[in-house]
Amino acid sequence: MFKIDKININKALLLAPMEDVTDIAFRKICKEMGADVVYTEFVNSDGLIRSNKKTQRKLEITDEERPVGIQIYGGNLEPMIEAAKIAEEKNPDLIDINAGCWVKKIANRGAGAGLLKDPCYMGTMVESIVKAVSIPVTVKTRIGWDEKNINILEVAKRVEDAGAASLTIHCRTRTQGHSGSPDWTWIPKVKEIVTIPVALNGGVFNAQDVVDAFNQTNADAVMIARGAIGNPWIFSESKNLLGNKIITSPTLQERIEVILRHLRYSIENKDVKSAIIPFRKYYSGYLKGFYNVSKVKQELMKHTEYAPIEETLYKFIEEYRNHEKFLKSELHIDIRSENGY
Repeated sequence: MFKIDKININKALLLAPMEDVTDIAFRKICKEMGADVVYTEFVNSDGLIRSNKKTQRKLEITDEERPVGIQIYGGNLEPMIEAAKIAEEKNPDLIDINAGCWVKKIANRGAGAGLLKDPCYMGTMVESIVKAVSIPVTVKTRIGWDEKNINILEVAKRVEDAGAASLTIHCRTRTQGHSGSPDWTWIPKVKEIVTIPVALNGGVFNAQDVVDAFNQTNADAVMIARGAIGNPWIFSESKNLLGNKIITSPTLQERIEVILRHLRYSIENKDVKSAIIPFRKYYSGYLKGFYNVSKVKQELMKHTEYAPIEETLYKFIEEYRNHEKFLKSELHIDIRSENGY
């Protein structure tokens, strides 16, 4: 059971914090698709206390997303404490500490997964932040720095003793980054020694992965990251599969309706140009596998206004339907020929 303060969800599905991905628009889409808890992008503690405008914008949350967590990162204690206090003012449901980012420029400065090199200091940071704010504090980390230094069991105990309300474990080491297979076997080992909720992260790309993660590890929650980019249906599909219901893949029209809604949410929170150009990274995932999609993506890349994007996508629906009709007519002819007609 994923129980944190007022959050009490059986087999919870969490949207992972992802830089340049989990802004308000994407979080709202994933929430509509069934995500139980969503998280902001990584918020740099140093940037926050310096009142950097770009960093401050990452703190913005809406009631539609709740429960929502703000994730902060940094390697220095005092800025992290101050950042947590600033984040609390935005009234999130929880504050999450990033102890898992593997990117060198972050980890090598002692932030993110760099905290794994000193579990005692990580525990001190967690405890200090827990004491500094009045809302739940959670932690997301990895199983260790590298394969020779897997210390997640020590880290888990220190994090719990420091007062963390839950622990999310990306089941790879820092040196693995996103490569190699995650080792889910650490989840049940951690659950044997802590009482706080434990969430699994890593290697979850479809609904069957979610079901397997719960069945194999007895995790309290599964956190989905890259598997949700371009496929927010992973949340609803996972819930259907967990409930032994039939999964049906979204049609092209359903996908395009979500693309456009996602884009409109982005425009609502930014100016048109600031929304549309970064949004281009989503087209490949949303439209993957459909006929003639490369041509459509090339056309979409030309536009900097909403109307022509909508027009291009609706035109693509008609082209795709005509293509499907053509294929069915060709199949019908082949079947008649095979039967001697």
